[in-house]
Amino acid sequence: MLTKRRSAEIAALVALLTAGTAQAATAATSDVGRCRNQFICVSAKEDAGTPERSGGSQPSGEKTGGQGTNKASTSGKPKPPECTAPTKLDPQPPASSRYWEGHDPADGGAVYARTCRYYMESGAWTNITEAVYGGPGGAPAAPAVDPAVVAQQAVDKMLLRGPEIGITPKPGGKGVVGMPVYLWTATGAETYGPNSASATAGAVTVTATAKVSKIVWNMGDEKTVTCTTAGTPYRAEFGKKPSPDCGHRYTQPSTTQPSGKWHVTATSTWTINWQGGGQSGQLTETRDSAVDITVAEVQVLN
Repeated sequence: MLTKRRSAEIAALVALLTAGTAQAATAATSDVGRCRNQFICVSAKEDAGTPERSGGSQPSGEKTGGQGTNKASTSGKPKPPECTAPTKLDPQPPASSRYWEGHDPADGGAVYARTCRYYMESGAWTNITEAVYGGPGGAPAAPAVDPAVVAQQAVDKMLLRGPEIGITPKPGGKGVVGMPVYLWTATGAETYGPNSASATAGAVTVTATAKVSKIVWNMGDEKTVTCTTAGTPYRAEFGKKPSPDCGHRYTQPSTTQPSGKWHVTATSTWTINWQGGGQSGQLTETRDSAVDITVAEVQVLN
């Protein structure tokens, strides 16, 4: 059953696709698949997780991994339409039919039935079967595919995640006010890149490559640290030396917080370059991860 929200989305899409077109729903002379005696046939589905919806996986919700919680955002962009090959109507509509779009049947053209599946951002889809005119050269071409939309489908296949956080002190351990805090992330394909994937819609194939361009660390003490590298993992031989590329120092203990911990959030900005379909471009997406750490004051013995 469609929810009220999804029903409203689908109704809006149908209105958008059918309003003002020459293929308004009227009586017709042919059976188009399951759409008997009409040239506009609409069916809809709200479930984005069925096998009928092709394409890459799309990360969503919260995932637990590494030392913290990884929250992956969704792209919020619909898939491009998917259309069947046009089928020539038999018999053809009368010469007076609007479906000839003012053309004379004697010129050699024909009227075809074509079904296209249009996707909503939510993943709900609507099938629309309509009559389309094809000239003497044959069946009409499918709707143009936007390579930028296909590029987003390639990005969805990558399953990009937030940083796999490395930090000193470690969660569960205890740091000291004034001591250097090291910040870093594992450099896997899904957590830092580079990461590449391709997607195809119609005759358009797009390849995209993503890599993290920066990580902004919100340290929980009203301070942020912006790093353009993956950071340097801490090693014991570093002692009290600060991180060479991505670090912080706390001036207050975490006991100043209601939770007794500093809540650290790391936000990766992924820069994605793509090309295909005769075009190229760049996309940007962000992913978050977070951990809680304990930082205590130095205890002085008298």
